[in-house]
Amino acid sequence: MISPYVRRQRLAVELRRLREDAGVKHADLATQTGQSRMKITRLENGHNVRDGQAAVMKIIDALGVTGERWTEIMTLARDAAARGWWASYGEAMGARQALYADLEAGAAAIAEFQPFVPGLVQTPEFAYQRQVAESEIGPVTFQSQPAVEARQTRQRMLRRPDGPSYEVVLDEIAVRRLPAPPEVVAAQLEHLVAVAEEPGITVRVLPVRSRIEGYVVPRSAFSLYSYPDPKDPQVVAVDTVTTDVVLSSLTEDAQVKRYFTLYERLRCAALSPRESVSFLAETAAELTDTQGSA
Repeated sequence: MISPYVRRQRLAVELRRLREDAGVKHADLATQTGQSRMKITRLENGHNVRDGQAAVMKIIDALGVTGERWTEIMTLARDAAARGWWASYGEAMGARQALYADLEAGAAAIAEFQPFVPGLVQTPEFAYQRQVAESEIGPVTFQSQPAVEARQTRQRMLRRPDGPSYEVVLDEIAVRRLPAPPEVVAAQLEHLVAVAEEPGITVRVLPVRSRIEGYVVPRSAFSLYSYPDPKDPQVVAVDTVTTDVVLSSLTEDAQVKRYFTLYERLRCAALSPRESVSFLAETAAELTDTQGSA
């Protein structure tokens, strides 16, 4: 399945364009279709609505859409209403992780810049320790065990035979600064070394001393998503302390291009995949040796 979130964004743009091209106002379309003006507005803003497919059908019929165009819009409406595997967890896995699972669905390529080990390559022990740490600084909106299980499912989806390519540029800080007990971090780094050998997965370490083109310094973690259908948007998810900002090339094309450009500069400044694996293995060995001599 293709990300329902992505298809909702594309559907929103298509519905708004059809209505504007027809010269019909929200209020008039609401009257013609028997839908509330709020429901139509929510659809055009990319939100879920009850009976969304039925509502879309009434809208495009009222706007005179026929043939292949009608089929295309209704296919988008069907995909936008789909429930992914993450829906079975309800709120237990956390809304933020559910959003990332949604964006990952059906992606052709995923690329990330991360100042910490990203969820798609975390071990269960590391993920659990991170969640414990999160709960120490404030209330959390997920349950630890379901959240860890959901993260493992995301990793299995990444590794499926038709899964996306995945590349992460990992800031050296993510490796040097301990986000969990040393033995857990050492095991996590060893896992990264193993993961980096898998087909379709690339890990690059960005050294602190690296000189990035233009001296541009990233301000936060972000993830880039591309999809196989060229009509689907490219998407950027920017990770902040308390929420995530999602940008679509359909509506924020200039901002999305800026993040893709920044990522390419970070990628060029990072170590090669082979050098990165050696660096991770050496750091893991250092942590293990330190623990053994403690």
